[in-house]
Amino acid sequence: MIHPTALVSAKAEIDSNVEIGPYTIIGDNVTIGSGAIIGPHVTIDPYVEIGPECHIFQFASIGALPQAIKFEGEETHVKIGRRTVVREFTTINRGTGFGGGLTEVGEENLLMAYTHVAHDCKTGRGVILANNATLAGHITVEDYATIGGLTALHQFVRIGKHAYIGGKSAVVKDVPPFVIAAGDRAKLHGLNRVGLKRHGFSPDAIAMLKKTYRLIFRIGLTLNEAIERVRAEVDQIPEVEYLIDFIKASERGMTR
Repeated sequence: MIHPTALVSAKAEIDSNVEIGPYTIIGDNVTIGSGAIIGPHVTIDPYVEIGPECHIFQFASIGALPQAIKFEGEETHVKIGRRTVVREFTTINRGTGFGGGLTEVGEENLLMAYTHVAHDCKTGRGVILANNATLAGHITVEDYATIGGLTALHQFVRIGKHAYIGGKSAVVKDVPPFVIAAGDRAKLHGLNRVGLKRHGFSPDAIAMLKKTYRLIFRIGLTLNEAIERVRAEVDQIPEVEYLIDFIKASERGMTR
């Protein structure tokens, strides 16, 4: 159902099972999947794809031009995955040509009120951005990470899977997977044990991650020394391998 006051471009592809509220504006080359609900006073600019069963609340702005000085009007896109919820006054900007051309919000995300996802960001499955969390450009947030309210992430930062970042934090370096980080500037505060248990991690996996965390971040070793100790002393389960690979791939440096 499309409210008669909504303005929907003839070049948009809207599934017949989509609800669009009053005074919402849908631009050219927008695709909206089955079961989606678009609330009142929403603006969806061109080149946006919204997956099935998403819910976009009032006054959200999706697909506006990126806030990037080098952007020159090139065609770029926003993609939002299935069952993602975008709350009031959230802004999600298009990608840039120099940054890959795509801003992508994954499936089953929850973007609470006033959050901002800048150009060329990518979030995985099940990501939560609490109220007023802001992502600068080119940020990657991996599966099931949670970003607390009033938190700012520096451009090009990576947030690992199942990481939890506390509210009112300023994150300027990569945050490894499975940990808790908080503060200005953010520092590590141990494993995200509650989150890991909720997502079905076994006690053995949590124990191995705890030992790995201690060796890498808490006893003053260099990174190479710590990795050697982990290889020698910790069972090389997939979670431990992933944590090490994430750290070794860091370009901005690691939050510690």
